[in-house]
Amino acid sequence: MKHRFCWIITLALVFFCIAPRAGFATRIKDLADIEGVRDNQLMGYGLVIGLNGTGDDIKKSVFTKQAMINMIKRMGMAIPEDVFKQMKTDNVAAVMVTAQLPPFARPGSAIDIQVSSIGDASSLSGGTLLMTPLKGPDGNTYAVAQGPLAVGGISFGGKAAKAQKNFPTSGMLAGGAIVERAVDFALPPSGDLLYQLRDTDFTTASRIAEAINAHFGNGTAQSMDSRSVKVTKPTRLKGDLVNFISDLESIEVEPDRAAKIVVNERTGTIVMGQDVRIATVAVSHGNLNLVITESTNISQPNPLAAGATVAAPQTTITATEDAGNLVVLPMGVNLGEVARALNAIGATPRDLIAIFQAIKAAGALQGELVVL
Repeated sequence: MKHRFCWIITLALVFFCIAPRAGFATRIKDLADIEGVRDNQLMGYGLVIGLNGTGDDIKKSVFTKQAMINMIKRMGMAIPEDVFKQMKTDNVAAVMVTAQLPPFARPGSAIDIQVSSIGDASSLSGGTLLMTPLKGPDGNTYAVAQGPLAVGGISFGGKAAKAQKNFPTSGMLAGGAIVERAVDFALPPSGDLLYQLRDTDFTTASRIAEAINAHFGNGTAQSMDSRSVKVTKPTRLKGDLVNFISDLESIEVEPDRAAKIVVNERTGTIVMGQDVRIATVAVSHGNLNLVITESTNISQPNPLAAGATVAAPQTTITATEDAGNLVVLPMGVNLGEVARALNAIGATPRDLIAIFQAIKAAGALQGELVVL
């Protein structure tokens, strides 16, 4: 009896794991962000030194030479003008440094940086970034970057051949910049928060407000529009605002999904949403194959005849068209049925893109078609 009971429990757990679910729940922190709590972009111009002859050509990259001159002058060295004209160093490269300043970053914090060449340097491998100020859109310096680069690519070769892996003209430095100035932002002491949805949707915004009110009580949250949800900390709750936000963002909500088909003709990629529906429509797709072959015929005179041997080119063109299979897609079919029906006519990804565009033009596609 006990053995039979264990088997029943095991089968029930297996059925629960493999049974299809109507929807899925997602945490609020994965659906929305607090207004004002965001990253800030930083950018700076700098020099990478220590390259093994893979830097910029000073004769072509004028800005690299000018940056070196300015750096030498700031170091207090006086060099004659004729020496500057004869300067030729290929172990230096001009780069642009970019970084993301996270919210609530304080002076002394370390952030990651990305370094990219802007000259004709062939590789930044083995280089060291000199002190580079990173500025924001307002022109103020918020961080300073410096250190050895980590380049995930290699490039070797000569005049006749070249071997390259990944991109050696771009690299990164983990924790390579130190924050020198913080962005002025603080959470409101009143506890009034405004959440911005990452994907605009009225239904999802309404569900988030309902889930918050069910957890903390009515009047805590109110959906303002399809993107904004206003949240007020209940007065009965004690503790700081951070604990309230942590508890709030752990609430799970089932987001609503728009019916979309995203296609990329360049790569042949097709992504279809589960809620895509197609009205009753007949689809026929045939391919026209054009084959062009060229051959050479040798024209040679008789042994005792006058003349010369010549080569006469001959071109053969063959055009064939595959038979189109007419497939009827019934109304309201789901994603799996659409895929099986279109695969039945042997459609390739690029053919499917053309078919979806034609179905959309016919008004039978109940969803949004996004072409990248």
